[in-house]
Parts: sequence; structure tokens; C-alpha cells
Amino acid sequence: MADLISVPLKKPSEVDIITPFKNLIQSRYSTADNPENCTEAVNEFSKLRNNAIWKAFEKYESSLEIIYGYYDQLVALESKIPAQELQVPFKWKDAFDKGNIFGHKASLTIPSLSYEKVCVLFNIAALQSAVAATQSIENDDGLKLAAKLLQQASGIFSHLKSTVMLSIQHDPTPDLNPDTLGALSQLMLTQAQELFVHKAIHENMKLSLIAKLAAQADDLYAECLKTFQRENLRSIWDKDWISMIGGKQAAFSAVAELYQSFVCKENKSVGEEIARLRVAIDKFKAAQSRAGKTFFNDLLNKAERNLVEVEKDNDFIYHERIPDYKSLEPIGKTLIAKTLPLPERMSQNFKDLFSTMVPVAVHQALASYDVRKSDIVNTEITKLRDATQELNGILASLNLPAAIEDSSSGLPPSIIEKANTVTSLGGISSLRKMIEELPEALKRNQDILDETDRMLNEEKAADDTLRQQFKERWTRTPSEKLTEMLRSNAGKYRQIINNAVEADKVVQTKFNTHKPMIELLSKSPAELESSLPSGNGGNVQNYSAVATLRNLMEEVETVKAERDTIESEIKSATTDMKDKFLLALAKEGEINEPALSYQSLGQTYSSLQKQVSDSLQKQKDLIDRIRKAHQDFSSERGSTAGGRETMLCQLAAAHDVFRDLSNNLKEGTKFYNDLTQLLLTFQNKVSDFCFARKTEKEELMKDLTQESSRSSSAAPPAAPSYYSDPNPAPSPSNVTTPQPGQVPPNLPYPVHVQGMPVPYGATANVPYPSYVPPPMPQGYNPYGTWPGNYQNYPQQQYAPGTYPQGAYPQNTQQPGYRPPW
Repeated sequence: MADLISVPLKKPSEVDIITPFKNLIQSRYSTADNPENCTEAVNEFSKLRNNAIWKAFEKYESSLEIIYGYYDQLVALESKIPAQELQVPFKWKDAFDKGNIFGHKASLTIPSLSYEKVCVLFNIAALQSAVAATQSIENDDGLKLAAKLLQQASGIFSHLKSTVMLSIQHDPTPDLNPDTLGALSQLMLTQAQELFVHKAIHENMKLSLIAKLAAQADDLYAECLKTFQRENLRSIWDKDWISMIGGKQAAFSAVAELYQSFVCKENKSVGEEIARLRVAIDKFKAAQSRAGKTFFNDLLNKAERNLVEVEKDNDFIYHERIPDYKSLEPIGKTLIAKTLPLPERMSQNFKDLFSTMVPVAVHQALASYDVRKSDIVNTEITKLRDATQELNGILASLNLPAAIEDSSSGLPPSIIEKANTVTSLGGISSLRKMIEELPEALKRNQDILDETDRMLNEEKAADDTLRQQFKERWTRTPSEKLTEMLRSNAGKYRQIINNAVEADKVVQTKFNTHKPMIELLSKSPAELESSLPSGNGGNVQNYSAVATLRNLMEEVETVKAERDTIESEIKSATTDMKDKFLLALAKEGEINEPALSYQSLGQTYSSLQKQVSDSLQKQKDLIDRIRKAHQDFSSERGSTAGGRETMLCQLAAAHDVFRDLSNNLKEGTKFYNDLTQLLLTFQNKVSDFCFARKTEKEELMKDLTQESSRSSSAAPPAAPSYYSDPNPAPSPSNVTTPQPGQVPPNLPYPVHVQGMPVPYGATANVPYPSYVPPPMPQGYNPYGTWPGNYQNYPQQQYAPGTYPQGAYPQNTQQPGYRPPW
């Protein structure tokens, strides 16, 4: 076996990865229409992690395939889940930790998949170096495997050097410092070159080639020695690393000189041969002195024998002058070892456990497409509903169709139909009930958001207290830098709630204005008829304009029916963009989402948009004809209708307002329920963040406390009675270790959903504007006891009336409740 230096492994900690991972996938990648059952995959992933991180400490080649498989799963996951979304406090210790006697950061905890991937990749390279060190260089297969593993390890350390700071975005432990990683990459490459020297010797390659390979190894070890002796690095390594590197540098310099002397012997350059043999022997001895062990002992013996023989021959036969070594031509160098690039896949039989999950780029493209689609759907539906409301308003002002049905007594059929509609929808009592429920739903959401703000404030207060206590030793990132996005999202949620409060006021005002007429429509036909004043006119059916108005009313119903069909087609029109985005990503390496989205949306909605435009134009012509026919009708009838017609107009208008308010309140209730789900998800993400920060805080406090304890020196032994010191040393005072600050509550893991509703409007005709915030995260859950599944909130925006059906959490606890953790 070659005396190879192997890198120690980072030591992991056990964490619960199942609960937060299942919640994240289920809430972010699963909807009611397309539930994602990830339980089996997450459990398998957790087993794979436990197996991989602990198998790494068994330094066998078979262990490599296990850790390769886990790393490949992390790479695949990172393309599908944003690194910071999985709030699992991954903790890894410094590979070179020596009890933290130099004040280094002994461990680091970061809730990020990227950090986990970096640490696993470090351990892969470390394990490769350990497996390489166990191979026999006398065996060709073992030598080849060791050389390959060392070159791969060099590539991994080099890759980490250039990416680690961007990946973890945190001050690293010493082993992950870019300078450390660069030195390790250099060492692995040098040791790979060393193995190629051994291979060349064993296979009796050309003497000049062996000399050049050894000279290159000498050069690489010399550079390593300089790097490892840097002031900021030399305290990191094991104490014998530098002496080993220095010894090997001298040894390979000696090998190069020895094999170059063999070349001189073939060329009959006796003087140069003697000079190089003398230098080679000196360097072999220097190597032994530096490292405390003999390298290439057989070559040293051979060099000594050759020197005796050649000096004897030169004395008796050749009498050549021995040249000064410095005047000799330098030996050439040949580099065979290479830093191998990080492969796309490391394991032999990789199987993506989460193959059904789309990559992040596709997920983001789909979210953007949904927003564009929602804008078109909302715009076209708004046009139709605004036009229909305008048409209803004009007909109500003209008392149509009641005016052409009315006689001096009895209820017009259209009013009877409107009253039946109001009654079937629950009448005024249904509106009152929904209006009374709004304040409770509003208070529920405000309580969740208030509790979320409290957790953020409490975490910041604890961090500020400890930062003030430990000063510059409190090295973790300040809370305000990490919570900027969380607080921004909390502010957006707060503004959404404020907008909803204003919408509630508009709805309440509208209800109060039309309440008397809605109450009349909610009564029985007899009560409604008795409340109508009697008319003064005769039978309107004798008027010539009535037939024209009746035909126009039939056209109105036809237009409304056509619009219902168009609206239904707009809502149901779908295009599967997932495959298109995946194909674009595979072909181009990126997704031009705007171009693909506009192309697909144009193909899907252009004909429907034309139908909307035609319907609006048809209405303009229809209204003109209705107004003209009504003028003719009014001229024939004169002013005989009186207060009866006025009240019929009010009843017709009340019917339309009832329908609007009913839609408003249903969507308002749905809005508050959906907002509750999102706020719970946001609260849970905040809880995950606070838990991860709590874990990080406790680790840092533990390190600081241990460091403070070690810095406390023991009291010196008492001086002998016969000795008297004229300047006695003062007795050291007791060192008081810093007291840790108050620990935030230990919060449980939660769930995660995407998307954010917007406050409902004052009318049912204006679809809500689309707003998709950045993914939100989780914590205190006063409404977490209800049996529904609020994780399956669809990741899209909705037009009014198009919200998915879902149970509202009824089994709630009091807002003042505090969990017992």
C-alpha cells in the first residue's frame, strides 16, 4: 500500500426529514384534482439518507455506490424543490474538528438542501480518498482504482471550492472554506500523480518517462507544501500531514534523480550519473528525516549500490569530471493525473424517487402560465358579466319584462319567477347568515397573522439579545437579513386582509340599501302581491308595442344563455403545458415561457374572445331596439302605471342585487377560507424557520460555552513551603461562562402551499386580480384540529364563482390559545 493521505469525513446528525418533506411535497405539488402520494418515496429517501451518511464511515468500495445514490437523489431533488424550501435543520460537524481549541466553528446547521448536498459531496471525496488509501499498489486493478478515485476526489473538491459559498450562503466551517477545498483538491491530484509513478515503475516503462513523472510529482508536492503551510490553513490539518507532504516531495525528487541517472548510465554520461546519484541519495535521506519514515527503501539501496560501482569505474576507467549539480539540465516533467469533472450521475443504477415531480423551472413556468391564463379568463368573464349587469340594469329601469306582463292586479310572471329564485337560494336569511359569518372568518385570519408576526419578533428578539451578549463571537446571520422576504409576505397578507375589510363594508352597504325589497321577494307570493299597489291602467296586451318588446325579451334570454355557454367554455378550456415546457427544457436547456404561453393561449382562447366581442356588439344593437320599442310602449300606455310600476322596478333591481350579493358573500367566505389555509401554510413555514434558527442557535451557544470553558485555565499548584517568590502570581479568578439567552418555543414541523387569494370585490361581475407571491412557508396553528385537508389548495387563481369546492375548518380553538410547547 502507498502511504496516501485520506481526508476525514464530516460527521452528520440525525434529523426528522420525513414530516417536513411529506408536508412540503403534499402541499406544494399536490392538489385536490391531482393528489400526490409521496409517503413511500419520502420514507425511502429517509432510509437512503441514513444508510448513506453512516455507511460512509465504512471505508469500502461498496459504500461508495450507496452514498453516490443518495447524492444523485439530492441533485434530482434540487432541480425540483427550491433549496431553501425544505426547512430541515441539517447539521454537519467540521471534518477537521480537534475539539475547537483554535476557536474554529466546530459544526454548522443550515436548513437547506444545497447545504446537505455540499456536505454529502465532501464526504464522497473524503471516502474516495480513504478507499484509495486502502488499495494495494502491487495490484494493477487496485492501483488503477486508487488513481481514478483520487482524480475524482480532486475534481469534487475543486467543484466545491468554486460553488460552496453560493450554495450555502453562510460562513462555512473550516473544512468547507474555499482555501481548504482548493488545498485538498491539489493534494488529491498530487497523490494520483504519485500512483502513476508507481505504475510506471512496476511496469518497467521507459526510464526517461519515469524520471519525468517523478519530477512532476516532486513539483506538485512542492506546491502542496507551500499551500498547506499557509498561515490560515496550517492549524487545520493533522500534525503529520505537512511532514508527510514534505517527505514525499523530497522522495519523488530523489526518484526523479535516480531514474535520470539510469538514463545517464545508458548514455555513458558517467560524471552526470555520479552527480545525480549523490543528490538522489541525499534527498532520500532528507525524505526520511522530514517524514520520520523511509520511502522507496529498495530504490535507496539501489542508488547506493550504483553509486559505489560507478564511482569505482570512474576512478579506474573513465576518469570523467563530476559536474556541479546546479549546472545539469533540469529533468523534464510529464503530468498524467487530471482533475476529473463532476459527473452528471454518480451511481450506476439511479432511480429518481420523485420522478413525478416536475423541475423547478417547469413549475415556475406553469405558475406564470396560470397567471397569464387567469388574466385572460378574468378579463373575458368580466366583459360578459359587466355587459349582462348593464343589460339587467337597463331592463330593471324600464320595468321589463314586468311592464308588458302587468295588469291592474296580480303579480307579473317575471316577478313571480324572480321571487321564486330568491326564495330557492335561501332568501334574505341566507344573506344575513353569510354576512354574520364574515367577521368571525376575518378575526380568524387576523389571529393567525398576528401569531406569525409574534414568532418572527420573538426569534429576532432572542437573536438580538444573544448578539449583544456574545458580541463579535455571535457569528450567525442576523435575523433581519433572513426574514426580509417573510416580513414582506406578511405585509402583503396584512394588506390583503385590509382590502377585504373594505370589500366587506361595500357589501354591507349594498345589502342595507336593498334590504326592504329583498325581504319582499323572500315572502310568499300572496304576501308579495298584497304589498304591491294596484295599477290604474287596463290590459297592456292590447298595445301594439308589446309584441315587439316580447320578441326583444326573448332575444335577451337568448343572449344570456349564449353568454352562460361562452363563460362555461372559457372556464373549462385547458391546455397541458407541462409536456410542452418539459420538452423545451430538454431541447433548449431553458424555457421561453412567455413565447410558449402566448402561443398556446392564443390558440385556446382566440375563438372564445371573438365570441365575447360579438356578444357585446349584439347587445348594443339589442339595447337600442329595446329603448325604441319601450318609447312606443310608453306613448301608447301614457302615465297610467303610477307607483305600481316603480315598485316593480325596485323588485327587479332587488333580485339582481340579491344574486350579486349572494355571489359576493359566497366568494367572500371562500376567500377567507382559502386565506386561512395560506396563512396557516405561511405560519408553518415561519415555524420551520424559527425551529431551524433555534437549532442553529443552540449549537452555536454550545460551541461558545465549550470554548469559554476550555479557555479557563486551572489553578497552578501550590509552591513548596521552602520557596518564596518575591513577585507571587495572582490567583486566577473564576471564569464565568456566558449564560444562554431564552430559547424560543420548540415548534413542530408543518405544511406548505403555494398561491395567494385576493380580496373579493363589491360585485360579482369583477373577477379578482391575480397575485402569486413567492412560495410561503409554516407554526402555531389554532385551527389545526379540523379534519379537512387544507394542504390541497390548488396552485392557481380563480375567476368569481370558479373556486374549487372545499370544506371550511369549523372545529376551531379560541384565538388566545397557545400550544403547550
